[in-house]
Amino acid sequence: MDRRRLPDANGRYRERGFWDARYREAGAEPQEWLGGLSRFRRQLEAELRPGDRILVLGCGNSALSHDLYELGYTDITSIDFSPVCIEAMRARYAHCPGLRWAVMDIRALRFPDASFDVVLEKGTLDVLTVEERDPWHVSPPAAAALHQVSRVLRPGGRFVSITFAQPHFRKPHYAQEAFGWSLRHAAYGDAFHYFLYVMCKGQRLASPDVALGRKLRQPPAPAAPALPPPPAPADEDYLRAIEL
Repeated sequence: MDRRRLPDANGRYRERGFWDARYREAGAEPQEWLGGLSRFRRQLEAELRPGDRILVLGCGNSALSHDLYELGYTDITSIDFSPVCIEAMRARYAHCPGLRWAVMDIRALRFPDASFDVVLEKGTLDVLTVEERDPWHVSPPAAAALHQVSRVLRPGGRFVSITFAQPHFRKPHYAQEAFGWSLRHAAYGDAFHYFLYVMCKGQRLASPDVALGRKLRQPPAPAAPALPPPPAPADEDYLRAIEL
């Protein structure tokens, strides 16, 4: 990645202005976070069905929507909160009638309930959680986005989340009974692993995941303070005790 395009603070990843400026420079030339489709195609296609209505969250200038279209998934809506991005993507893929593009915030989706068979995100929730200080407190923007995803999924629909976040940190956020879905995950990558989480609407969470989700806002108790060392004899010569 070109370091000249990196923000001066992680919090800027959540700002529309940062992304607008980035897309004005880069346009719709494909750039992939967490790898392109070939890296996780096997795991992803196992969750897709012919004729699925697919929603891609925070599409950016990734080629993922187009690559899926080329594989025969021709009912895909891709959204991003950057109008600069959406304008560029709409122009680049104007020859693909099944690809639809919309400016939209994933925290306030303007779709009816149960609109999609699949909701897919790759790195978008990582941006929303970029400033979290610990794994036990989910940020309000991320929580709002997850509630919206659950709302627009039809019964039996799948939410697929692709991220660098390890299960220890990400699973508690997804394992919330209020979302009404089950949870499983797989890893991909070679030297560095990424993770693909699958949530199926209408299926029950496994008992261990229910317990995990309930601990989300219950950080572990602080460790007991260490006992002070025993007092040294008053006449002890520390220099003589050092072993050279």
